[in-house]
This record gives sequence, C-alpha cells and structure tokens, in this order.
Amino acid sequence: MLDTLPRQDLSPATRRTALTAFTVIAAATLLAACGGSDNDGNNNAGATATLAVLETTDLHFNVRSYDYFKLAEDKSYGFERTATLVRQARKEFANTLLVDNGDTIQGTALADYEAVVKAIPCTQQLSMYKAMGALGFDAGTLGNHEFNYGLPFLNQVLGGGMEVDGVDAAQKCAGAGYPAVLANVYSSKTKKPLVQPYTILERTLVSKGADGKEVKLPIKVGVIGFTTPGIMNWDKRYLEGKVYTEGAVEAAQKYVPELRAKGADIVVALLHGGLDAGAYSATMENPGLYLSKVAGIDAMVMGHQHSVFPDTAATPAYSQTGVDNKAGTINGVPAVMASSWGKALGVIQLALKWDGKAWAVNKTATKSELRNIQGKNASGATVYVDADPTVAPLIETQHQAAIAYVKTPIGSTDFRMSTLFADVGDPGAIQIVNQAQRDYVAANLPQYAQLPVLSVSAPFKSGFQGGADYTDVATGPLAIYNAADLYLYPNTVYAVKVNGADIQGWLEAAAKRFNQIDPAKTAEQPLISTFPGYNFDMFTTADVQYEIDVTQPTGRRIKNLTYKGQPINAAQEFVIATNNYRATSGKSFIDKLDGSGTIWASPDANRDVVIDYIRKNANVTRAANGAAKSWRFTKVATAGPVVFSSGANALPVAQAAGLANVTLMAADDGSGKGTSKYRLDLSK
Repeated sequence: MLDTLPRQDLSPATRRTALTAFTVIAAATLLAACGGSDNDGNNNAGATATLAVLETTDLHFNVRSYDYFKLAEDKSYGFERTATLVRQARKEFANTLLVDNGDTIQGTALADYEAVVKAIPCTQQLSMYKAMGALGFDAGTLGNHEFNYGLPFLNQVLGGGMEVDGVDAAQKCAGAGYPAVLANVYSSKTKKPLVQPYTILERTLVSKGADGKEVKLPIKVGVIGFTTPGIMNWDKRYLEGKVYTEGAVEAAQKYVPELRAKGADIVVALLHGGLDAGAYSATMENPGLYLSKVAGIDAMVMGHQHSVFPDTAATPAYSQTGVDNKAGTINGVPAVMASSWGKALGVIQLALKWDGKAWAVNKTATKSELRNIQGKNASGATVYVDADPTVAPLIETQHQAAIAYVKTPIGSTDFRMSTLFADVGDPGAIQIVNQAQRDYVAANLPQYAQLPVLSVSAPFKSGFQGGADYTDVATGPLAIYNAADLYLYPNTVYAVKVNGADIQGWLEAAAKRFNQIDPAKTAEQPLISTFPGYNFDMFTTADVQYEIDVTQPTGRRIKNLTYKGQPINAAQEFVIATNNYRATSGKSFIDKLDGSGTIWASPDANRDVVIDYIRKNANVTRAANGAAKSWRFTKVATAGPVVFSSGANALPVAQAAGLANVTLMAADDGSGKGTSKYRLDLSK
C-alpha cells in the first residue's frame, strides 16, 4: 500500500534534502499489511493494480474549519475535514498517492500571522504544512499565492536551497515535509528551475497477478508541477529580475521526456491552473486543455480557478471541446479539480497493467471523481464530514495566537458593512476601501496633484462560495479581522493613469457582471452572470455618476457617465487607485491595465491601507463611509421578475441601504448554498 504505513523517507532531514535535489527517489517501500509475497516482475506479466491519485488544491491555509473574519466555526470547508476523506480513501484503495496542487500557504489570518505579523522561525514548519504532515503528502506544486510573501519567505518555508538573488541558498529550515516540484519558473541567477521541476517516487504496488493472487511489484511515479505565469505581474515587486517563467506546455515538453527516460512508469502533472478555450500562449493562466495534449502525461490535477472537475451539474462549469465531465477526462487524460479551501478531495483511480517490465495506464478502466466534505442525508438536511481529530491539536497554539491578533481593536462603525447587496447598489462595504486607497495614493503621488485621484474596488466576497460568502461586518467595534473581511486578498495598492474614455471602457467591462435583461419577457430572468463579483469594479463617490443599462448588450451599458456633474471628457486624465492584480492583469478591461498604465506600484497591501485608514478615522459612519452611490440601474419596466440570490434573512440590509426596489421572493432559492431569492424592480 502506497500511503498507509510509516515511511522511512519522511524524516525532516530527508524531506529537506528532497526539496533541494533535482530528482528525488523516494526509496521507501510501503507494503500492505495483508498477505502476499514479492515476485520477479518478469514472471508477472498481465498483473493489474489501481493507483488512486488523491488531490487537494487551493487550500489557502484553511487548516481548520474556522472563519477568522467571523471568529466562528464553518464546517463547509477546512483541511481537517479533507483529511478524513484522505484516510477513508486509504482504507478503500491499497495504493494511493497524495498530492497538493498549490495556493497552500496564503489565504487566512493565520497565514498572515505566521508570514508577516509574527513570522515563524526557520526551525518551525508553517501550521499548514504541519497539519499536512499528519497525512504524509507525497508531493506538491506551487500556486501563484505561494509568492505573495516574497522569495526569502518561500525559500524558508520550503526548507531552503533556492539559488536566486536576495535569498540565502545555504539556509536549511524545517520545510514543507514533502518535495515541492515546479517546472516552469526559473531563477534568473542560475537559469535553472527555482525548485526541482519534478520528482520520481519509487514505490511498491499491491497488485493482482494474472492468476488472481496478490503480488507486490515496483513502480516509479513521476510528478511534475506547473504554476500560472501571472505571478510575474501579480507579485512583480518580489519577482522582477529574479525569476522568469516558461509556458506550461513548453516546460512539459522539456521535462516529461526526461521523466520517462529516467524510468517513470507513469507521469502525474500538477497544474496550478484550469481550463480556458482561448488560444494557447506561454503566459496563459489556465492552460489545462493544452497541457493535457503533451505526450507522456497520464493524469492531471488542476486548480487555481476554485472550481470543480469533473462536474456532475446539469450545466457544468467546463464544457470546452475535449472536456468530458462524464468520463472525467481532458482530451482523454484523466483529471480532477477539487474546488478550494479543502471542500473536496480529488480522486483519480488509475487502472494499471504490468507488462513484465513497466506499468501502463488502462484508460478505459480509469475513473475520476470528487469527494465532497458536504452532502445531504436521507431527509435532505446538510451534513458534513467529521474533522480528523489529529489535525486541530497540531496547530492550536498558533490558531489561538492568530485569533488574539485579529481581535486587536481599530475603530467602530454605526452601520452593518456588507456586500450582500453590492451587486444591486449598496456601497456599504466598498466605499471605505475606495476612500482608503484614494487618500493613500493622493498622499504618495504629489507629482500628480493636478490630476483628479479616484479609486475603484469590488465586492470581493459576493456569494460564490455560498450564503456565508459575503463581507458582513456588524455594527459596533471594528477590529483587524473586520478590516481583513473588507479587503480579502493580499494585494498591494497600485495607481494607474487613464483618461475618461478608459474609465468608460473599464466600467463597461465591469458591467459584464450582469446578464442582458429582456423587458418583454414574462418568465424570471437572473440578473447576475457568471462574471466574478471580484471583477465588478465600481466607484463610490459623489464626484462620479453613471447608470448601468442591463437591457443592453455588453459594451453598451454605461450611460450618462459624469464627473462633477458634467459629461466626462474622454481626453481628461485621471489617476485611479486600484490593486496590483487589476493594474497588471486587467487587459480584458482596457489595454492600459496590462501594466502599461501603472504610474506607481506601492509597497503596501490594500488591506493594511484600509486598517490604517480606519485607525485614523476610527468612527466609521454610514453617512461618511457607506452611502456614496456612484451608480444605479437605468430605469426600465419589465414584464416578468428580475431575480438574484444573496444571503438568507438579509432584506433588512437592503432596506437600511435605501434599496427600496429589492424584495424577498423565496427564503430558500433552491441552490443548496444557504441563499435566498430576491427580486429587483428595475422600474424604481
């Protein structure tokens, strides 16, 4: 059995060595507790086995089923529950391989605490890695968020050994506890991969001989990793001049043949990316459709998009050419994408056949699936997988320290600051972010004092994860955890210079958040499209006013755009405060958001700017910080209802925000996500 018995190669010293070696041969042999004997492979041609590849992805440091923004348990996510699924799978399958697909070390207050507030010492593992160590991961790759805290920190938490400028390559630290592989990020200093591009795991498979008897046979599993090249934009301040990227396909074409030449029977690709039907390029963010076509890849785990594959829904998330949700394959390659935050475990059951010398995959007998920590019982009630009891005690001290930190008081608010109705006009949780960004940029760019300084932000939490996935800060005291709720991501403040025509285009792109509404249609029409809420950029100032006409097609929706009461001048220049992600990766909005319009890349996180702003303006009020509505929907009478979903029992939030055109239609919208159905009267 590949993963159920203790491994001789899992000592801290060996793990550190594994992280710095170019190729790791995990020499431990794990055998099942049941009977059977080792045999000469040549005498067992025709033997078969199943290798279950188990995937976690986008854990984002959610060790516990705990919301540090709400200071409360949330059973709908958390690695401690995924761990239970892993243990169950190991009981079910004699041979398992456990891999992590990145975006592992960032995402919660605990992550920030260990990286920034009270950085862990070299001798101590990150709490996330410590928890993962209880399950004995075989390998993992790096996501884009692994780079959020800079290369010295990444070098430390991976165990040391990175040959890159600004990093002590001689540093030897506790490490992740499993080999990290990444084939498409290179050190500018050495022109070699930043970490090992792949590893070869030598194991023993519990197999069934042609005579039906159990036999144990050797296998070499090659594991190779890829991340999104977007890191060069999103963490430019840390990476520029120090590392460079290569396309996933190009890196795979280089290293997969090496893996095969070194004896890998099968190759598992860990892609921190998903699926995009656009034309392939070396900077493509989600190249799964193209990576799957590289010869020699037997299985592919995906992530980054926080979605699921295979998707059993009536309308699956992915339906591009080559995608088969029923078979669980991408261009014939078995694949999984296991959601995010530990909500699911990806399982690829690779059916293998031994020819006497090597293993090959029998694709017709291979199966891909997701196993979720949340489900329904016989009566239809939501139930959750129990947490693995061994995980929480491992990180309890750090968990409590992070809670104490985020409780630090910084101010108070006289209104409920929420994104529950940000999609329909409530600026209650967004205006203060815009105010903080705007003041920060204006204070730091005196050379642009002659230009108007504005700010855009978006409802980063807008229900994608369910009814609890909204920013929702209660009336009363404000603490650091509330500010972290107001600004979810570890972005940094950037300033871009644009003109009035650019602003029009920017807002047109943001308005893709809405479906096109047919006023004559009598049936229900959903207002919200699949365009992510975190891309719904908006102004929240009396100086800028505009309408969004959802009866028009995309690109023709922004009407009556004015600045200080006058139609905006297409040529007038403005400075816009935003974040590094939008400023450098927003070309789909306007061309200048490819980095060319950036006039300042600040060193400070948007979240820290918000915290400082609240500290300086401690008495937050609706009148001063949550009532400035820059936009509204163009009025139109519709024959049928226009509907949207939001959190349950939330109508008072809309009413308090003055949204008299919102009414409750159904307390349960039937999605199973804990959300209610609301109606928007566009005629008001």
